[in-house]
Amino acid sequence: MSITAVILTYNEALHLERAIRSIQAFTDQIVVVDSGSSDGTAEIAQRLGAEVHTHAFVNQARQFQWALDTLDIRGEWVLRLDADEIIEPDLAREIGEKLPRLPAEVVGVNLKRKHIFMDRWVRHGGRYPLVMLRLWRHGKGRVEDRWMDEHVVVWGGRTVTFDGGFADHNLHDLSYFTDKHNKYATREAIEVLNQRLGLFARDEALSARSASFQASFKRWVKERVYNRIPFTVSATLYFLYRYIVQLGFLDGRSGLVYHFLQGCWYRFLVGAKVMELERAVAHLHDDKAAICAELSRLTGHKLVARSDTVAPTDVRDPQLAPRL
Repeated sequence: MSITAVILTYNEALHLERAIRSIQAFTDQIVVVDSGSSDGTAEIAQRLGAEVHTHAFVNQARQFQWALDTLDIRGEWVLRLDADEIIEPDLAREIGEKLPRLPAEVVGVNLKRKHIFMDRWVRHGGRYPLVMLRLWRHGKGRVEDRWMDEHVVVWGGRTVTFDGGFADHNLHDLSYFTDKHNKYATREAIEVLNQRLGLFARDEALSARSASFQASFKRWVKERVYNRIPFTVSATLYFLYRYIVQLGFLDGRSGLVYHFLQGCWYRFLVGAKVMELERAVAHLHDDKAAICAELSRLTGHKLVARSDTVAPTDVRDPQLAPRL
């Protein structure tokens, strides 16, 4: 089975060679979609034999879907890999051995991602395994059209899960971590406001059948339960649940840093940004176009009201098309 790996990059010189070398043994084509790096990222990719394409960045979902819709993806299977992620040797072997033997009814493969923080594996607090669909038959999957927390969804068959090592190991410092999560918080606040105000189309394709049960269940809990609780309460309760009930305290001092920043500070920041943005657009009442225009000005993200929203161009299963 031939595999095409797609990696999105922006100034990823620190990570990219490590990511590419982790997949060279079992991939037939590596495609890097860069959004204007200035640190030699493109040159590293080319030196390692990857195809490099440049495309203006809007968000992760649209950047990746652009690659699927536009580029010459030659593999029978597509692998989505972030530049700071690694496919470990045991998973590389598992993919090489099991993928050719999968029946035609299997259209997607979930991987079990681990998170490495301050060079330590975060084993507890609900952070392992994170089961996510990252490998799928070409033509049988797409990326959800969302500003944050987008997943790959598949159709036309079932999914299986491989057990080998798959790690998210970013080598940057805490300043980078907090800056990245500050930007994530803005994008997630946009999603929460859209859920509440119905500003533009919401992609509802994620399900246990189209991806993984874990991803689908966590999305349901977040949108149907967590987002309806005042953030001043929910962020604290979520951290305590992760740190005590899910045994996050067993991850040591670096684990405390991670669980507090990612499980409390970040969730509190999302809620605070939602509150700030809601107040900023309250005077616009139900004028969705005006609200989107104001949110675009405040966040720097171009948002388009529902009446002007169109579905992705390569949705081959109507059941997985975003609801307009």
